[in-house]
Amino acid sequence: MVRLIKGDPITALLGERSVDPRWQEEMRARLGLDRPLLDQYVIYISQVVQGDLGNSIVTTQPVLNEFWQLFPATIELAISAMLFGIVFGIPMGILAALRRGKAMDYVTMGTALTGQSLPIFWWGLVLILFFSIALGWTPVSGRISLEFYIEPITGFLLLDCLLQNDWQAFYSTLHHLILPTLALGTIPLAIVARMTRSSMIEVMGEDYIRTAKAKGLRPGRIIFIHGLRNALIPVITVIGLQTGALLAGAVLTETIFSWPGIGKWLVDSLDRRDYPVLQGAVLMVATFIMVVNFIIDILYGFINPRIRHGR
Repeated sequence: MVRLIKGDPITALLGERSVDPRWQEEMRARLGLDRPLLDQYVIYISQVVQGDLGNSIVTTQPVLNEFWQLFPATIELAISAMLFGIVFGIPMGILAALRRGKAMDYVTMGTALTGQSLPIFWWGLVLILFFSIALGWTPVSGRISLEFYIEPITGFLLLDCLLQNDWQAFYSTLHHLILPTLALGTIPLAIVARMTRSSMIEVMGEDYIRTAKAKGLRPGRIIFIHGLRNALIPVITVIGLQTGALLAGAVLTETIFSWPGIGKWLVDSLDRRDYPVLQGAVLMVATFIMVVNFIIDILYGFINPRIRHGR
C-alpha cells in the first residue's frame, strides 16, 4: 500500500537538484529499491521477524530507535486527551442520564454531539486562533519553551520535569499541552458522555436498582456503587476502541501543533517517501492498539466478575 504513493524516495531526498543519474541508480541499488516489489516485501518481512524494522532512508538511523524516541510524546498527548475525555465525559453522561428528558439532558447531549462532529483539523485551528492569537493565553506550537532543556529520562516530558525538580519547565510543558489536549480529547469526551448516558439509563432501570431503592439505600450509593460500576463496562469498551482513534487523530493534531510525536513523524516521512519509517511506524502503532485492546479485555473481568467466571 505504501508503494502505491506516487513519487520516489531518492527524488524526494535530493529534491529538484540536478544529480548524475548514474549516482541516483547506485543509491537506489544500495537501498534495495531497484529490486522487484515482491523481493523487497519478503526481505522486509524477514527483517521484521528478527525484530529489525530497517533504517530510515533520510536519517539512516534505525526506525525502531526513532520510534521509541518519539512514541512517549504521542502517548503523553493521547493519555492527556483520554483523561480529559474521561474526567469530563463520565460526569456529563451521568448528569444527562439522571436528568433524562430535561433541559440539562438536551444541553449536555447537544454539546456532546457538536463536539463529536467537529473535524480535528478545523477545531485545532479555531483553538489556535482564539486562545493563542486572539487572547495570547497559550503557545501556538511545540512541546516546551525553547528556554528550557530537560534531559530525557523516560521520554514523558511532564514526568522528566518532575524527576529533575524543574517546576518552571513543568508548567511550560503543561501550558503547551492544553490546546493539543482540547483538540484531540473533544471527540473522546463526546463519545464517552453519550455512552455513559445510554448505559446509565439502561442500568438504572434494572430490577436490582429498584430493589436497592426499596431497601432505602442512599441515592449516592445506588448511583455510584450499584449503577455506575455496571454502566462502566460498555464505556470501557469505547475507551479501548478510542485509543486507536486517538493515535489516528494524533496525526492531524501533532501536525497542526508541531507536536514532535509519531503523527508528525509519519506525515514528514510521507512527504519524503521514507518507506521504512512509514511501514515500521504503522506496524508498531497497530501492535500497540492490539495490546491496549487485550488489556481492556482483562479489565472486564475485574470490573464484572460474572465475565471472569464465564457466566
